[in-house]
Amino acid sequence: MRTLRNAVLAAAAVLGGCAVGPDYQRPELDTPAVYVQPVEQGESLANTPWWDLFQDPKLAELIRLALEKNQDLGIAAARVDEFRSLVGVTRASQFPSLDVAASGARVDGSDKVFPGNLVDGAVDNYRLQADVFFEVDLFGRLRRATEAARAQLLATEEARRSVTISLVASVASTYMLLRDLDAQLEIARRTEQARSDSLAIIQARFDKGTVPRLDLNQAEIELAVASAAVSAAERAVAQTEHALSLLLGRNPGRIARGLPLAGQTMPPAVPAGLPSELLQRRPDVLAAEASLAAQTARIGVAQAARWPSLSLTGALGFESGELSDLTASGSDFWSVGAGLFAPVFNAGRLKSQVEVERARTEQARLAYEQAVQRAFAEVEDALVAVRTYRDEHAARQRQLAAARSAARLSRARYDGGVTSYLEVLDTERSLFSAELAESQTLRLYLDAVITLYKALGGGWNPEA
Repeated sequence: MRTLRNAVLAAAAVLGGCAVGPDYQRPELDTPAVYVQPVEQGESLANTPWWDLFQDPKLAELIRLALEKNQDLGIAAARVDEFRSLVGVTRASQFPSLDVAASGARVDGSDKVFPGNLVDGAVDNYRLQADVFFEVDLFGRLRRATEAARAQLLATEEARRSVTISLVASVASTYMLLRDLDAQLEIARRTEQARSDSLAIIQARFDKGTVPRLDLNQAEIELAVASAAVSAAERAVAQTEHALSLLLGRNPGRIARGLPLAGQTMPPAVPAGLPSELLQRRPDVLAAEASLAAQTARIGVAQAARWPSLSLTGALGFESGELSDLTASGSDFWSVGAGLFAPVFNAGRLKSQVEVERARTEQARLAYEQAVQRAFAEVEDALVAVRTYRDEHAARQRQLAAARSAARLSRARYDGGVTSYLEVLDTERSLFSAELAESQTLRLYLDAVITLYKALGGGWNPEA
């Protein structure tokens, strides 16, 4: 037993040897010093937790529900648990294994097979044995495999963060769309009521013969257009509620509303920070880098397979023909052994496997670089969207104010007999379009801020 223990300790000391294969180093990246789009100065918007960014209590409640119940996020979390367990499985190979076996049998050997058998009749055999196996990690194959497993676990954890950030952004964007559709439905219903009232007036005037049938027909057309817009908005509201319910991990149903679209507040400034911060913040970039590190370690696993491997074995136990004598003096036995395995000729299979892992590592390196470039592009797109939609919304507000004034003036001119009904129709159409465009543009601006928040890697604070 002492010999076995000494052999295991000696093997453990050998583990301090070098591990073949390259150590991971981050590739050289062409990281821009500043963004192309003009950026506001200040701490990055991504440093703001989502519960501070979104000031609508109902929206915050919906996001919390999604983080608790969403199936995609649950799958991502379960995948992290899976890879965490796989690290334990892989790491366990670096340590000795101990197995215990017990057996009992009654055997009567054939005299024809074993002539001259001294034992006449059946005999009993009882055995209790402990086996130890330990592979000496001479060239770091097991250590590289553990390194790869840990890096893959990190990639999986970052993938879960990516799902979390996407979920927060999706719930917020869908909620903003729902509030926009609510506003459009309200505008359509208000317009439908106004046109219905106008049709009643035109009908009364037509009945008295003071207006032509053309005015009546035009009023009927505009009322039908507004009614169709109400139906379309109702349909879009219901379908958006269903989509939001799915994000919340529940069956389709009604969604509680909070602040109206015009009441949503966003930070007055949306600073983006430095481009280099994306390398430490974006979960998809971090996941791609962790996958590259894992694949780099697998080169070492493949290279170590080309070198000799040393394994140590040991056994200790008791064997007796009587169960009562199993632990008696003289029934014990033990053995210690060592095995060396060295591949000599395999037609280049092991060498080709190293090349396979090198090629996969090159793919992972290119995927990492692509993830970095995609991150920069998404931030640039979001920055220009925030700036232009903000300016566009200001222009839509001016358009809406002018359209309301024009609609009031044209209606007064028509009632005074100064102009035709066609002018009223034209200005009311412009007003209807301006109201819808103003609401939609406001939603697009809010959605651009959410997209920038997601592109910068915000939306979730792991420490919280």
